[in-house]
Amino acid sequence: MSILSILEPANATSTRQAVARLTTGSIPATVGADLLVPLADGRVTDYANFDHGASAPCLESVRRAVEAALPSYASVHRGNGYASRITTQWYERARREVHAFVGAREDDQVVFTRQTTDALNLLAKALPADATVIVFESEHHAALLPWPAERTVRLPAPTTTAGAVSAVADALRQAPEGPRLVVVTGASNVTGEIFPVAELAAVARAHGARICLDAAQLAPHREVDIEQLDVDWVALSGHKLYAPYGAGALIGRADWLNAADPYLYGGGATAAVTTDTTVWNEGPARHEGGSPNVIGAIALAAACAAIAQHREAIEQHERSLLARLRTGLAQIEGVETYDIFGADADRVGTVCFTIDGLNSTLVSAALSAEYGIGVRDGKFCAHLLVGHLLQDSGTAVRASLGLGTTREHVDRLVGAVRTLATKGLTRQYEESAYGCQPADDPRDLDAPQIW
Repeated sequence: MSILSILEPANATSTRQAVARLTTGSIPATVGADLLVPLADGRVTDYANFDHGASAPCLESVRRAVEAALPSYASVHRGNGYASRITTQWYERARREVHAFVGAREDDQVVFTRQTTDALNLLAKALPADATVIVFESEHHAALLPWPAERTVRLPAPTTTAGAVSAVADALRQAPEGPRLVVVTGASNVTGEIFPVAELAAVARAHGARICLDAAQLAPHREVDIEQLDVDWVALSGHKLYAPYGAGALIGRADWLNAADPYLYGGGATAAVTTDTTVWNEGPARHEGGSPNVIGAIALAAACAAIAQHREAIEQHERSLLARLRTGLAQIEGVETYDIFGADADRVGTVCFTIDGLNSTLVSAALSAEYGIGVRDGKFCAHLLVGHLLQDSGTAVRASLGLGTTREHVDRLVGAVRTLATKGLTRQYEESAYGCQPADDPRDLDAPQIW
């Protein structure tokens, strides 16, 4: 199937229908679903991926779209050659697909970036000089750190959704006059809990403020609709959305972005350059200086189309697995799970936990070497939140499920955690160049050269 038949329709609905034809079963298929990994006892097993929150595997439909685009790949805009014209069309249609995916308003811009961190740094650079930013300390560092320190109000991690709303309301009442921006995550990258975005947007509106949604952890799992939520900007990452090709996006209002200097000075950002003056473009081109990541944009659009087409099935799949995982872990003595808002809070498929007496790095190493399970350990680029949840007593393990997760994977993880909690480690572990592994590890972990 050619890329023309995948992405040629000019409207987003037709594109979603086309990409949906490239998926299998009730949920989109992922690349690497049949990955086999070696265990320290000499056996081989299929990989149980519980690290979707860091980077999700590529969708098969995304891979096919990218492979179909590569033969005619070229630089976009200002080119009359056939390949450039075709690639430019795909690039701009990808922009429309992302626009539709987040339910953006007609006049909202889609600026392609590298990922959520890049998108939020772009918005930070576009802030009016006298803007005040209000952000919770529970945010991922990408949403916590880009803002000017002298004009940023950091709120303590909330303990209830109502408390989050009232804290923002109080902060806005006390904020100085002038532009104000509330920054909030859609779903915590540590616990998976969903923040009350619509309620926070209503509070922001009541106080004449704007609001930016970090949707990196929310968009792969739940619908994001800018117009319904009434937020001003949404930032997201392709690598969280099963499109690991180095693209993300900032979607939202144009005025602050058009008023700011370009994010990158160079070709594409310029409307005219003379010996005396430079006139910058308005719109997305203003902040997409240089040759853009066309393949990444196509991949992101293909992922958005497939996820939108299968949203209900994806949510069903993940809710079932999450309930199974949380129930299983709750029954193990010595295992503690962590929440911001409480055990009953709505959440996506992420669980943060510790095992009494075991360092989180050793737990993740044992899960990998002895069970073929991939999790994340540490503070997850959310040091303040993890410190708050664990009362500054160390690090935790994060299991984040997704389209590549099965019931057997969940049962394997629960069983492995139960064994570790009741029997402890059965091997000695040591630090290596690429992480922690058994001291007597017989596995060949050197990655082969692939180019």
